[in-house]
Amino acid sequence: MQERLEQIRERFLASGGGLEAVSERACAVDEAVERLYAGVCGPGETSGATILAVGGYGRRQLFPWSDVDLLFLFEKQGQAEAARDAIAAFLRQLWDAGMRASHSVRTPEECTSLINGNTELHISLLDARYLAGDRAIAARLAERLTSFYVREREELVRRLARLARDRHARHGDTIYHLEPNIKEAPGGLRDFQLSCWLAQLNHVSRSAPLAPAHCPETFLPEDCRAEGLEAKRFLFALRCYLHYLNGRDNNILTFEHQERIAVEGGASLARPAAAAWMREYFRRARTIHRLAERMMEETGAPEHSLFALFRDRKSRLSNADFAVARGRVFLRRPEALESEPGMVLRLFEFIARHGLPIAAETERRIKSALAVFRLHLEQARRFELRLWDTVASILRLPHPYQALAAMRETGVLAALFPELERIDCLVVRDFYHRYTVDEHSLQAIRALEELRRADNELSRPLAGLLEETGQPELLLFALLFHDSGKGGEGGSHVSASLELAEGAMDRLRMDEQDREAVRFLIRHHLEMSATMTGRDLADPATAQAFAARVGTIERLRQLTLMTYADLAAVNPEALTPWRQDLLRQLYLATCRQLTREMEASRIGPAEAPLAAQLAATEADQATICRFLEGLPKRYLLTHSPEQIARHLRLEETFRRKSVAMSLELRHAIYELVLLASDRPYLLASIAGTLASFAMNILKAEAYSNSSGMVLDTFVFADPLRNLELNPSETDRLLSTLERVILGKIDVRELLARRPAPPPRRQARILSQVSFDNQLSAAETVFHVIAADRPGLLYDLAAAFSFSRCDIDVVLIDTKGYKAIDVFYVRSGGRKLSEEKARQLAGELERACAGESRE
Repeated sequence: MQERLEQIRERFLASGGGLEAVSERACAVDEAVERLYAGVCGPGETSGATILAVGGYGRRQLFPWSDVDLLFLFEKQGQAEAARDAIAAFLRQLWDAGMRASHSVRTPEECTSLINGNTELHISLLDARYLAGDRAIAARLAERLTSFYVREREELVRRLARLARDRHARHGDTIYHLEPNIKEAPGGLRDFQLSCWLAQLNHVSRSAPLAPAHCPETFLPEDCRAEGLEAKRFLFALRCYLHYLNGRDNNILTFEHQERIAVEGGASLARPAAAAWMREYFRRARTIHRLAERMMEETGAPEHSLFALFRDRKSRLSNADFAVARGRVFLRRPEALESEPGMVLRLFEFIARHGLPIAAETERRIKSALAVFRLHLEQARRFELRLWDTVASILRLPHPYQALAAMRETGVLAALFPELERIDCLVVRDFYHRYTVDEHSLQAIRALEELRRADNELSRPLAGLLEETGQPELLLFALLFHDSGKGGEGGSHVSASLELAEGAMDRLRMDEQDREAVRFLIRHHLEMSATMTGRDLADPATAQAFAARVGTIERLRQLTLMTYADLAAVNPEALTPWRQDLLRQLYLATCRQLTREMEASRIGPAEAPLAAQLAATEADQATICRFLEGLPKRYLLTHSPEQIARHLRLEETFRRKSVAMSLELRHAIYELVLLASDRPYLLASIAGTLASFAMNILKAEAYSNSSGMVLDTFVFADPLRNLELNPSETDRLLSTLERVILGKIDVRELLARRPAPPPRRQARILSQVSFDNQLSAAETVFHVIAADRPGLLYDLAAAFSFSRCDIDVVLIDTKGYKAIDVFYVRSGGRKLSEEKARQLAGELERACAGESRE
């Protein structure tokens, strides 16, 4: 058996024929199953028991590491119980032969009784195929199944559609993942099989029994069958290759697999091979996803729910051009697309207004009229007609994402903006982004669309900014083009994006003032994110510099929203509550700067009483003044009165014990606040302790007052969930921190004893260290980019302490596997000299490489 399977593998690797490989594997397993069944259960076809192949195996589509799906069918339940030992022996022999079986034991009555949670069984029986045993019972089941499917068709179709929608939602409702799951994601093999199941259910009747399990494609719509089968052939070969390559049932098309498959598959080298090959994958996935959506639409059963009532009320939205039926948009006069090509943009304006999907028939009509629509656009350009008003209307309406996504799928977006064709399905490999470049832009627009409905505390202020924005269409247009330059060859993608947007704005006849607003947003779309994570937001110099860059509050508002949308579209985890709060802080600080609210640097003795009043706490005046004197004024701006009150309570403990700490969990992120007497290596010791407990530090701040007390704040994540799952670990962490701060434990011993971190995917990131003596009035600012690793902050902080530097503020940001750290430091109370800063930069480079000094 193993020799035969190896021969199938070799033939596949030589020919790339996935369809042939899975069929040959199924035939080989058939013979083994029949032989083993006869040996265990005895020969004969009248035993009252039978064994059926179901699921993918029933379709003769057995992938290299897929389960062998078997159904043991008995006339009566008692027979099944009596055969339990025989079934177990049969499965053991199958396992010993190198085949992994997934089995169920049923009676015909169980197979034809519709109960909740049994949908997968009933659908798998659409592909049932006789293998061995009593043929009569198998034939009787087939007859009963025909009646069952006729009777329960509508409910099964509803359940299938619901399962598909849930599965699509788990994968972000998009096919455009950088590392897609080629089986489960939208456009994957599960969608192709969904289409076949729906076609089978739609076809079956009392006069037309079940189709043969291995050719359900016969009933797919004729006009898309050939394209669908070609996409199926492509994905079958791809899944076979992934199984053979991984030696297991792994269906994730990782970056490494993309590159290997592209090279071995002979992809064109006109672009990076993997990126060019992935475009082929997405084209096939589009075909399959479109087919699945069409089949769900055309075979959909009526809903018995409030949703159905709401959907049917949408039919009242119909007008002279468009009809709404079953929640989808149809053309009332499809022939008018030839004589009125402007109807195309009116259609998408209708979708943007009402948030309804277009019907499959409408999509086909639009595609067939693309040539006429392109001619219409050319005439508009020639006669200098202003198309911007219509485009702006689409972008201003409540559902721009749905309209733009439909425009992309029909080809209208590429016809309107050929500049975007270079980023169509474009994969730019990194470990931070999740979607293709074009999908990222649309997801950014979707993020703003959803922001209008935000009801959480962090997002509400940003939703207010969106309401205050005078021309949201300019912001959305900038988002559509902000990464369009990534389709070019080398150079700055920002400059290339500006050039492409310029051509589009020229064709649309956009006003110069609007063009300049779009140019500004594209030109600066990376800067707010870089500033909020790479600069001290409470340093007045940061707000001053950023205010000078944006110029007006309206531009600041739009750039804030663009940054929010850009981050939200990177991946679902990118826009953490911490980053949202940083964005809010930078917006507020810059807004104050633009309205000329100047800030002093530090709280002096004469200012402490006034600062104490601003702190608005119940502590006595002398205590507050002693605590605040010498702290940066930014402390009052970045901390609420409640936070200051908590810090004052900690200060009481600090005066008694020389150290005080609090640890709080918010939004899955921990915040550690501690007060201690300042000393060399303090920040490094704390960072090292957290690293020894496998914590991932996201941000750290250090303030000191005139009395030598240090107020440190660490924001960190617990990726292994040790503190959550082991409550005693929290006490151990705090106890260890206290002993380290008091000098009772050497942090180097903790780091030496920590367990090795789990293996991680490695990214090639070159370390970069730079410093700036002009950015801040009082400190030298060091900027460090390095591959993230446990203990990195400890090594960097230790390098500063070794060089006798005081760290005022540390800002940590981690993107994928890249750490971006910024340090505001002084030596002897002042900035570093150029020579000392250069020497320290060299020490930091060695620390990035793990060459720390002891």
